[in-house]
Amino acid sequence: MLAYALKRLGLALLVALTVSALAFVALRASGDAAIAIAGEGARAEDIENVRKMYGLDRPLIVQYGDWLGKLARGDFGESLFFKTDVRPLVLEKLPTTLYLAFFSLLFALVISIPLGILAAVYPNSWVDRLCLSLAVLGQAMPNFFFALILIMVFAVTLRWLPVSGSDTWAHFVMPTIALGYYIAPAFMRLVRAGMIEVLASDYVRTARAKGLSPRSVILKHALRNALVPVVALAAVQLGFLLGGSVVIETIFALDGAGFLAYQSITHKDLPVMQALLTMLSFIYVGLTLIADLINAWLDPRIRVG
Repeated sequence: MLAYALKRLGLALLVALTVSALAFVALRASGDAAIAIAGEGARAEDIENVRKMYGLDRPLIVQYGDWLGKLARGDFGESLFFKTDVRPLVLEKLPTTLYLAFFSLLFALVISIPLGILAAVYPNSWVDRLCLSLAVLGQAMPNFFFALILIMVFAVTLRWLPVSGSDTWAHFVMPTIALGYYIAPAFMRLVRAGMIEVLASDYVRTARAKGLSPRSVILKHALRNALVPVVALAAVQLGFLLGGSVVIETIFALDGAGFLAYQSITHKDLPVMQALLTMLSFIYVGLTLIADLINAWLDPRIRVG
């Protein structure tokens, strides 16, 4: 298990480094940062001075090497728009996005796993069709549209929940539901397919033949194997939630990293965008690594493969 963990850790670091390099190149290829800093209508000599001041006239590989060296010391540079150090700025916003992503994933799992089990236990019944209909509805409806429906119902009509802000737990209810319901169908379908396959296996039939109760067979024997692909999908979906929170945070005015990303893109704040991409990619790669290790623990055959 230790050798497998070290191998996966090395691969994760390589992936994170590659993502940071691609993000660095992509951001600088999206436009001339010197013009963005100097402002529209700036003179050519002013733009050239800005280019020299920020080292943008150097080769890209040198700029990346310099940025990587500062990154190793925990220095993400200074924001061009907020005029402050990038690291504390991003770290201040990041918890809000992490809370939102975590609770959205939790909400998705809480509704999708029971529905997936029910659909597998009663295949081709009205229960199965109802669960699949809910899954189709969740996948077909964009999360921003669902978010607007939630606002109209719970904030405008019923006045139960605040429409914007991030001061209390109540501010996170509608964003959590909007994001969580969008990813729940993928989990529901995966649990349903996995449970149907596991429930037809020999060891489950043996467990039933021993006289175990249906609840014991499902929860103690079938569910563990059916959840193996769910763990891997959870890591992928959590990465999607971190990136997809930009729209939801903007709609609900949550003061998180997603809203900060929207502001940074609007003002072409390259250091902040680079830091956000790097931190989120590192978090995503770390989560994927944890999911791989959990899967290897659940199914020892993965360590051999």
